[in-house]
Amino acid sequence: MARDFDIIVFGATGFTGRLVAEYLLATGAPRWAMAGRSLTKLEQVRDAIGAPGDIPLITANADDPAALRALCNRTNVVLTTVGPYQSYGSDLVAACAETGTAYVDLCGEPAWMRHMIDAHHETARRTGARIVFSCGFDSIPFDLGVLSLQDAAKAKFGHPLSRVKGRVRKMQGGFSGGTAASLKATLAAAAKDPSVVGLLVNPFALTPGFEGPSQPRGLLPEYDKTIEAWVAPFIMAPINTKNVHRTNFLLGDAYGPGFVYDEMMVAPGLGEMGKAAAEAIAKINPLSSDKGPKPGEGPSREERDAGFYDLLFIGEGPGGERLDCVVTGDKDPGYGSTSKMIAETARCLVEDVTGAGGIWTPGALMGRVLTDRLQARAGLTFRAG
Repeated sequence: MARDFDIIVFGATGFTGRLVAEYLLATGAPRWAMAGRSLTKLEQVRDAIGAPGDIPLITANADDPAALRALCNRTNVVLTTVGPYQSYGSDLVAACAETGTAYVDLCGEPAWMRHMIDAHHETARRTGARIVFSCGFDSIPFDLGVLSLQDAAKAKFGHPLSRVKGRVRKMQGGFSGGTAASLKATLAAAAKDPSVVGLLVNPFALTPGFEGPSQPRGLLPEYDKTIEAWVAPFIMAPINTKNVHRTNFLLGDAYGPGFVYDEMMVAPGLGEMGKAAAEAIAKINPLSSDKGPKPGEGPSREERDAGFYDLLFIGEGPGGERLDCVVTGDKDPGYGSTSKMIAETARCLVEDVTGAGGIWTPGALMGRVLTDRLQARAGLTFRAG
């Protein structure tokens, strides 16, 4: 049955939701609408971004299942920035799964994601709903970076590489206020339910029924001989690594049965200076401070435009094979780049790919098609070789 819209941006009155709406407007996306709790705030966002007065505005609350189901029945894709998702996203995922509506979000909450997989994956498969979590900085550059490296390895060596290291070489621009709120909500959930802790520490939390080989924990600084530099724990590794393993799982163990993956940050400086820098980074939790942006707040356009990131993925095989992939983004990771990535992922679902229903990762469902789209339109680069 034909639906009124291709994309509805749910949470358009929030900071990141507004950036997504502004991006869709600037890039000429067809058949899209804005949704949120308050019609007055939606009208304010519409006027502030210069959208035409006739752009559809839809009111719905995250805790109103009937309103969410009605919203889903009107669109092909729901793009939601309303987090923390464990607090505000469960009813929307259920509504999308039940109505066969595609769904994209910015979730970095692995315990909640596993609960949603257990609860709705089979329903989504039956209805054809393509539900895709983690469509921002966590975890698209990492998910697609590993996929690009493995595709290149298969072309060059005839097989995937069993050991991949993700290394954040450079990054300017902070994490979003929503990411910080999600972490706090996850920690609160873990305090109430010990099973959440098990999911958080298990690298295969998102691969029900599959447990791969032991994985590096990445919790302490170490000297990485491969790149001859000190590396430190990376705050987003616990979600990114789980999504990378889920992509491998959904693609039928495409990275090989012994696949091992970790992510860490490269510390500046050589020798003892590099070691000291890695130890200092390890003691800092950038999401724990109350000084950062709150949900709904964020950096200026100038600050977003000045941001960037540079990621290195190193693939190694048992026979001495080696292949690298470099992924870069031209805006700050938490807002500028993320808003473009999720918008283009939603458009990819509308314009480029079909695929079966279920709860997916970007890499497993869209793969090279999404990589090409992000390079052409969203300021990312993927260079393997």
